[in-house]
Amino acid sequence: MLLVLLAIILAMGGVMLLNKAYAPQYGLDLAGGTTVTLQPITPNGSAPTDESLDLAVNIIRDRVNGSGISDAEVVKSGDNIVISVPGVGQEEVVKLVGTTAELRFRQVMAIAPGAPQPPGQLPTQAPTPAPSGTGKQDSKTPKPTGSEAPKPTGSKVPDSATTAAPNPSGSPAGRALSSALTNPSPGATPAASDKPAKGATPAKPSGSTAPTAQPGDSAAPSAPPVNPDDPMAGVDTTGIDPAVLKQFEALDCSKNKGEGAQDAPEKQYVACSDDGSAKYVLDKAAVTGTAIDTASAGVDPSTGEWLVQLSFKGQGPQQWSAVTTTAFNSQPPRNQVAMVLDGVVISAPTIQEPITGGRAQISGSFTDATANDLANQLKFGALPLKFEIGSNEEVSSTLGADQLRGGLIAGAIGLLLVLIYSMLYYRGLGIVAVLSLVVATVLTYETVVLLGTFAGFRLSLPHIIGLIVSIGITADSFIVYFERIRDEMKEGRRSLRTAVEVAWTRARRTILIADAVMFIAALVLFFLAVGGVAGFAFAMGLTTLIDIVVVFMFTKPFVALLAKRKFFARGHKLSGLDAERMSESVVNPKTVPQEA
Repeated sequence: MLLVLLAIILAMGGVMLLNKAYAPQYGLDLAGGTTVTLQPITPNGSAPTDESLDLAVNIIRDRVNGSGISDAEVVKSGDNIVISVPGVGQEEVVKLVGTTAELRFRQVMAIAPGAPQPPGQLPTQAPTPAPSGTGKQDSKTPKPTGSEAPKPTGSKVPDSATTAAPNPSGSPAGRALSSALTNPSPGATPAASDKPAKGATPAKPSGSTAPTAQPGDSAAPSAPPVNPDDPMAGVDTTGIDPAVLKQFEALDCSKNKGEGAQDAPEKQYVACSDDGSAKYVLDKAAVTGTAIDTASAGVDPSTGEWLVQLSFKGQGPQQWSAVTTTAFNSQPPRNQVAMVLDGVVISAPTIQEPITGGRAQISGSFTDATANDLANQLKFGALPLKFEIGSNEEVSSTLGADQLRGGLIAGAIGLLLVLIYSMLYYRGLGIVAVLSLVVATVLTYETVVLLGTFAGFRLSLPHIIGLIVSIGITADSFIVYFERIRDEMKEGRRSLRTAVEVAWTRARRTILIADAVMFIAALVLFFLAVGGVAGFAFAMGLTTLIDIVVVFMFTKPFVALLAKRKFFARGHKLSGLDAERMSESVVNPKTVPQEA
């Protein structure tokens, strides 16, 4: 067990070195951060209800402190919501908490250039490119996945095409692939010399058994307008509400893309692409954000790119299957399904096969941070209210280095006093107490650093208090064990080796019960409290678990190892196991079995 514990400590240290993480992350009171005040906006200008504010507080708290250990605080102040997030900039906080994160899947009805075209310029149909795969992917490019259409293999999907084709292998995972146009302008036309890349297979003509790559991303309309001065020429308006059509004609995405709009899912909707290069008429929402069951960030093992994976619940899988089936049986551009996030089309892939797996994924130029931010927004739901930023300011630490140093000094003094007392009272056995506390300290430090690196844990003053209090928890455990050993030795019928094992059988139940009570208390406090109290509870629960690891994997095996030494086995006066230390009136030293 000692070797296993040593391997764990070395492995954790190796991870710290690989990630260049040598110190804990600090909370708002020790490192400062950002404070944002959100002011709710209601349609009629009335005060928001308490229920809607409470729901918004819970959603925002989950977004900024989803794991519960990042030391972020979200509180109501009148009708406003005040968010304090440690160690991050203003822009990141505003982006995370200020968006409604309402995702809807809508079938595309029509596409046109996002901004008015210069007079006399003739927008042409986007070309069918050769699959050279030389362009760059646009951000937030989706890959809806299902159970029927696996990701195509072979040459890379061209950047100017959006496809969803099945793989002949028939593997159970399917997806619709989309990439952005290298030139996002709807009027882009390839040069006459453009040819397929060497070794690439040219796209099949439209109408063949396997659908060709259709221009379905947010950058290109599917059919060319006939009149260069009329962007609506050639656009199929069948089934489009006349009022929506007027909005579509008047929309200029270069002036306002409509970010943050709360669109009505039961109505057709006009939206811009996220880069403003195209505008869309979208049908009624086929799948809404409330149908999302889970959302998580991950890495595509085949490409190494970050993506956001979604799964649907309730009627979501059936709705997703229905909209992809309808799109598959429609003519361009209505064979596309747009993903609308907060009123903006983040992507609109062409569907080449109905997808029945009830899953989707959004991929593209994500980073670790942006993929996790979007996943958290989708996972924790849409805000019930629309907010505007009332104030947004950087804040300095409220305690700073002096207070942190004071807390660490207090912890060091407490630890030193425990060590001195253990050595004076237990003498030789005090070595075990000292080393147990050292091992517990090393494990705690490594755990705090790694949690800060991978889980967003930030060390604040309440955490430090919880860690200091935990010194007593660890000391209690080895005191219980030592006293059991001495009780067994006082009976005078057992050697030290036997007493160590018998005492452990009796002591471990007491240790586990005591730690379980402490852990349950910390768990209840963590879930019922917020802010600093929850931080204290987390630290106390963490160190309780570490105490169990140390006692089982270090204290007991090390005591068993020392019991084989003559210094302890023969009851030396400095061992802590001599007759005098164990009350000579209780047992005569001549009756105590000694080992050779």
